[in-house]
Amino acid sequence: MSVAEHYTYRVAWSPEDQEYVGTVLELPSLSWLEPVSDAAFSGIQQLARDVVADLEESGEPAPQPLTERSYSGEFRVRIPPRTHRRLVEQAAEERISLNRLVSDRLASA
Repeated sequence: MSVAEHYTYRVAWSPEDQEYVGTVLELPSLSWLEPVSDAAFSGIQQLARDVVADLEESGEPAPQPLTERSYSGEFRVRIPPRTHRRLVEQAAEERISLNRLVSDRLASA
């Protein structure tokens, strides 16, 4: 089985093209257009399998599926000091930590 079977696929209507466009998050340069959504899905899956096979044949690594990566739950983000102060004040008003405030806001976005 190809690693491409575990990739993250999406199909959406493209108003510009007046067709459905299939994409794969792990290979953002790829897309596939079809007038029927099922065909767009099948097309992008086959294209991803072909690209992965070409990468493997040339000795290059294929991208790891997003679903198979491990996530620590931590990341750093830089924000302006003014925004930082405003968030700290809001967290204090809500009687929660800054981390909890930002995590809740990200989860609801």
